[in-house]
Amino acid sequence: MTEPFYITTAIAYPNGDPHVGHAYEMIATDAIARWARLEGRPTWFLTGTDEHGIKMAQTAAALGITAKELADRNSARFRELAARLNLSNDDFIRTTETRHRDSSQEIWRRMLKNGDIYEGAYEGWYSVRDEAYFDESELTDGEGGKKLAPTGAEVSWVREPSYFFRLSAYAERLLAHFEAHPDFIAPDERRNEIVSFVKGGLRDLSISRTTFDWGIPVPDAPGHVMYVWIDALTNYITGVGFPDDQSVQFQTFWPANVHVIGKDIIRFHTVYWPAFLMSAGIAPPRRVFAHGFITNEGKKMSKSLGNVVDPHALLDEFGTDPVRYFFLREVSFGQDGDYSREKFVNRNNADLANNFGNLAQRSLAMIQKNFGGVLPTTVPEAVDSAIVDEATAAIGRMQTAMAGQLVHEAAAELVALLGATNLYFAEQAPWGLKDNLPRMGTILVTTADVVRRAAIVAQPLVPEAAAKFLDALAVPADQRSLVHALGNALPAGTHLPPPNPVFKKFEQMKPA
Repeated sequence: MTEPFYITTAIAYPNGDPHVGHAYEMIATDAIARWARLEGRPTWFLTGTDEHGIKMAQTAAALGITAKELADRNSARFRELAARLNLSNDDFIRTTETRHRDSSQEIWRRMLKNGDIYEGAYEGWYSVRDEAYFDESELTDGEGGKKLAPTGAEVSWVREPSYFFRLSAYAERLLAHFEAHPDFIAPDERRNEIVSFVKGGLRDLSISRTTFDWGIPVPDAPGHVMYVWIDALTNYITGVGFPDDQSVQFQTFWPANVHVIGKDIIRFHTVYWPAFLMSAGIAPPRRVFAHGFITNEGKKMSKSLGNVVDPHALLDEFGTDPVRYFFLREVSFGQDGDYSREKFVNRNNADLANNFGNLAQRSLAMIQKNFGGVLPTTVPEAVDSAIVDEATAAIGRMQTAMAGQLVHEAAAELVALLGATNLYFAEQAPWGLKDNLPRMGTILVTTADVVRRAAIVAQPLVPEAAAKFLDALAVPADQRSLVHALGNALPAGTHLPPPNPVFKKFEQMKPA
């Protein structure tokens, strides 16, 4: 496949430190991007930070620093997390950059030219935490007479001069787009939610603020800054060269193949964003995939409960690949998932240490011991061909899963293949064939070749470990793509280095 592939995370709001939910979104998006590269597709992967808005201004004021100082400090923390998670992102965008200001002001001008922006006054309920407006019908009563948004955030009554976007004019166009592109919103329950919301009627959207100035200035409108979601959503086109929409990069990668986001911001990405783009004469993205939330032992994470999982603490104790693997395999992508230390340790020990690592170590150690580390010539029998055929079939099923961003299903297929290969290895019992070295060699090389294929397709999940397996099998760097996983076998006569264990087992009790 050579079709270009453009994928993004939602850009993180850096008014606080990164949490495990940010890490999960980054990991999943990275795995999808790496798979596209594995297929040979020119790929662009964007992540970054969303740095404007009243929350940033308020948080900075409470800390006694400027909003820019807060943005600089916390954006660096998100960039650090991306590096520790071994992300392969091609760009890290900050919405305080000049290129993004220019991009946001240009999309505003295009929407204005199309007649979709007008001046008025906003009066209604607004949530600072959500950076969102809500109808009275969406609110619930909280303690002390407070009004609460559906997210539980407190709302306040706001009245101020504002520019508005004619969102109401786009309901039919949006519904037609959803109908013509049934894969635009995933998973299905999110699609149903959005279709129902749009069918319920859309109101024009307030898109500027005058009560604070930490934002991108509205062109030719002194005192107005853009509603943070126009600014934030526009990052996806800034990242591929907009406002130069005739550039090679923009023409190559836009529309985006998939925006990976949290389910709490699905409305902004599937209603507001395509409407803005339609107004500006720009094609909407091809797909928006909303993942679920991560809980801790079945409970929502919160500072008050003291159960917030620090991604850096996980990385410090377990390392990058085990953290990546757990969330990719354990959580059904698109649904909520749960973290616990017990689940983490069990999943990694069973799938990686026992299933993957043990299979590779045993087979490669026997090649080293019995054949001096040189791959012997093989004489395959039907049972050997069958396990190789199963590897090809499993990789095909992984391709299908990844085409729909079902990373957890792809990981499950990989584990099932390794399980089948362990069974093959146990049943063929090469350790008992010292008097039949040709047969022993065939079993060992067949096993090692399945490990090679598995390691190639494991690169998006556990890139560091997969590289170690491929190095141990002396697989050249230019033979580590999907086409090689489906094709050539390990050549006889290849000299292999002495193998070393790649995965280690973890203990249920945290070390003192």
